[in-house]
Amino acid sequence: MHDELRAALAGLLDGLPPTQAARAVDRLIANYRGRTPTDAPVLRDRADVAAYAAYRMPATFEAVRHALDAFAARLPDWAPASHVDIGGGTGAATWAVAATWDGHRTTVYDWAEPALELGRELAGGVLPDTDWQRRVIGAGMTVPEGTDLVTVSYVLGELCPEDRRAVVAAAAGAGAVVLIEPGTPDGYLRIREAREQLTDAGLRVVAPCPHSGMCPIVPGEDWCHMAARVTRSSLHRQVKGGSLPYEDEKFSYVAAVRPDAVGCAAAVPAPARIVRKPQLRKGQVLLDLCTEEGLRRDTVTKRHGDRYKAGRDAEWGDAWERPA
Repeated sequence: MHDELRAALAGLLDGLPPTQAARAVDRLIANYRGRTPTDAPVLRDRADVAAYAAYRMPATFEAVRHALDAFAARLPDWAPASHVDIGGGTGAATWAVAATWDGHRTTVYDWAEPALELGRELAGGVLPDTDWQRRVIGAGMTVPEGTDLVTVSYVLGELCPEDRRAVVAAAAGAGAVVLIEPGTPDGYLRIREAREQLTDAGLRVVAPCPHSGMCPIVPGEDWCHMAARVTRSSLHRQVKGGSLPYEDEKFSYVAAVRPDAVGCAAAVPAPARIVRKPQLRKGQVLLDLCTEEGLRRDTVTKRHGDRYKAGRDAEWGDAWERPA
């Protein structure tokens, strides 16, 4: 699916002057970093949308795919029949859902018609069971009754607090919800706030947290985020600059289910989650973990045998099982 998305993006900036793309990217970066919450669409025209797709779609796809993989691992026998992507724009999360499960129908809601048009264009022939609908993202919005999965990725930071809560409330009506924001302190705080709203609405957190209780992190001292490696195409480097063939997309997320939703009762969070890049030392691995009891550091050494091997192979964001 990633190769198909790259192929769809390949000719996107043909004919768009580099200076115009650069100006659009500069403004989009400001919105992405959360400095300019707005009650109007961020993507205004074709140039904005093309620049956004080149600048953000590969990274957004990878971040959402990682969050969905973590969620799917906790509910391996479940798959959505219906999916709503709120504020889906050009469809990065829709591509990620299609890379995770088969056989579902997706509806993308966004308030920017240029984004929806490009999303349709990119998905044409690859994601046929997708409906692109223009909707106001905020107060009064709903999702169809019986929706299995709702995704909201890189959207909450664009909204005022009232609209943010309205979007999370709408998402909470689905059987499963996955919310993703930039892996910044502010992005984490938005996810933390949304997580509390979801649990207050009766949902159970499945990932990344090992529990549905209060987050043990002290705001202002640290923040929970993960990283996804993004292979940068020549198109990506053209828009963003730089020479490295990859970048690490930092993101914060929460995945939760309604225990009474079809197939969701079996969802059980991991006993622990690795919340920082594992530190490899001579003969040992240091793992920073979030557990049901709170934050802790485990040291795994060679004498732990297979557990030591697992620790050396473990990555930031992975689930970590209790010792047998």
